[in-house]
Amino acid sequence: MPDELTFSLSVEELDSGPPEERATFGLLAIVANDRLLTAGEDTQMRQLSYGPHMSGYPLAEWLAWNWWRIRWEGSERPVNEDGAREWEFAHRMTTVGDGYAWPDIAIFCDGPHAHLRSEPTRDSGAVLFQYLGSAGAERVSAGRLEAAMDDFIAGMVARLDDRGVRDTNLHRVWADLQAERADPELARFRRVEARLGCDPGEIAESVIRRRLADADELGEEALGEVAAAAALSGATAENAMWAADFANAAERYGFDSDPRDGAALADREGLPRWGEAAPWVVGERLARRLREQERLDGQPLDNAQLAAMAGTTTDAISADGRRFKAMSFALDRRGGGARIAVRPWRETGRRFALARLIGDRLLGASAGRAGERLFPVTDARNCRQQAQRAFAAELLSPIAAIDDMLGGDYSNDNQCEAAEWFNVWERTIRTQLVNHSRIAREDAPELVDYRVGNRALPRC
Repeated sequence: MPDELTFSLSVEELDSGPPEERATFGLLAIVANDRLLTAGEDTQMRQLSYGPHMSGYPLAEWLAWNWWRIRWEGSERPVNEDGAREWEFAHRMTTVGDGYAWPDIAIFCDGPHAHLRSEPTRDSGAVLFQYLGSAGAERVSAGRLEAAMDDFIAGMVARLDDRGVRDTNLHRVWADLQAERADPELARFRRVEARLGCDPGEIAESVIRRRLADADELGEEALGEVAAAAALSGATAENAMWAADFANAAERYGFDSDPRDGAALADREGLPRWGEAAPWVVGERLARRLREQERLDGQPLDNAQLAAMAGTTTDAISADGRRFKAMSFALDRRGGGARIAVRPWRETGRRFALARLIGDRLLGASAGRAGERLFPVTDARNCRQQAQRAFAAELLSPIAAIDDMLGGDYSNDNQCEAAEWFNVWERTIRTQLVNHSRIAREDAPELVDYRVGNRALPRC
């Protein structure tokens, strides 16, 4: 896929204003994968333009201050109004301020990918520049976003220095950011803060140190998933689950499992690697390969087969009242074996959660997560969870088999029959049909959109 992103600012003269503003004035253009995200109409000149004329200083300052959250917080918007507003201030360029009409571009990272979504100007009255916006979101690698932000900030600092404008707040914030990123331990601090939806220094050091100890115990990426889920629910850093909480829940609500007895792929040749393709593509193709290996031939997975793939027994699927309300997860024990805790009540939901756990273990082999002991299944909308959902949907109800069964008749009755046949939730069938363009998204308004690329995914 293309992987291009630039923030550029032409050099223009400004007759008045603070020194920082005059030194960094020009025409702003943001281009992602050959798509111009700042294009619009100059309403005074009545002509189209690559972007507006404005000072780059406040944008560079905003990027530097919010760098950790832009890079690590993800697309989560907490359910409470205050949390949603805080996310906007850290990720949406309309909040840059300083008197300019900034483009409505949301910037966030989702695992190895970064996304930029540009919206058109909604209130066309009395605006000097009306943005056209861009259909969908542009995706680049997270590394490409880092480089683009760094180049822009450094460029604005250099322009200030050239004009003799020194010791500004941008100079200080940029120097602090560089020092934080150069210090491995401090960088870990900042990543944890960002994943919990907090600005640098906002959380007590003791809380962060405890989170880092948990990460050493269970895996940093896994605890990042837990933090993302906590941010989505509006939980505080102190209230998010700790390592001890998972250990207690595993013993109280979990079922014995042995990963060594679970599903394993004998051949990964030709499968996309983590970060090389969209997460749902990685998850879906992994599920297809597993079905091919197990010679399932489009047939439904019964509970015994599914439980065996997870290295456990059908007790984990039967709704016997042993349910952990926070989330489904698997936790490996130090001495061998594991425990699986499942959240949903219904059998179809428990099957879907178990399939997600199978996929998460298989995905971990190619996603650089060796050594993790915690495998969380959450409502977060990030890459890992998207891949899990896509894997589970294809493993339990492969689209090719759905096509054969429905024969082009996508009526609700037929969808219900397919759901019963594959022993999945009806929404799983509908989501598969939407994601593979068998039915229009407008025909399934009840589906929650979990994909940045506007494809739905079922909840379990």
